[in-house]
Amino acid sequence: MPKPASIILDISRTLDPTIAVWPGDTPFSLTPTLSMQTGSSVNLTTLTLSAHTGTHIDAPKHYQPDGQTIETLELVPYWGLAQVMRVTKDAGELTPDDLPDVIRAPRLLLHTNSSARVGSVFDSEIVFPGEAFAAFLGTQGVVLLGTDAPSMDDVNSKALPGHHALLANGVSILEGLQLSDVPDGLYELVALPLKILGGDGSPVRAALRTLE
Repeated sequence: MPKPASIILDISRTLDPTIAVWPGDTPFSLTPTLSMQTGSSVNLTTLTLSAHTGTHIDAPKHYQPDGQTIETLELVPYWGLAQVMRVTKDAGELTPDDLPDVIRAPRLLLHTNSSARVGSVFDSEIVFPGEAFAAFLGTQGVVLLGTDAPSMDDVNSKALPGHHALLANGVSILEGLQLSDVPDGLYELVALPLKILGGDGSPVRAALRTLE
């Protein structure tokens, strides 16, 4: 029998003027600058947004003064075998005991309550990796941690221990996923950042491809 065709699952959040951003950050807008209806040869728009709008990655420059900028990052963490895992903890710091299954891929995507919350309201009640969790990921060979939450730390944190612990253990960061309709399991992930000179982050179009 022929092998079933793979399915592409879009796990990105839609960018529109209602999307919630970090309190105090730049709201998203799309402004028409040329219009075919008014005689121009093309339609043209200008985007205004933060580098951390919607589904995005963090470069180390985001949380370290001399951190690596986005155009210098290796792309390997953002493309390859990934595992989606549902975490039922409501809020607070995650420990390895909060994972319901063994890690079977080098990219771990956490499906939490954040996927079900309204996208136009900033989500402040989130789960986030603690330092022990980040160290555990390092021992398991994980190169990327993705989450549907807006941060890898408590939203009131100033020290950002989760971000720093992930970096120390060689784990890249992907935030703001939408995993509501994605079953747990193994997939191929692609979530490539824009090549922004000096950038501290980048929105991505994240997608999963089924393997069977």
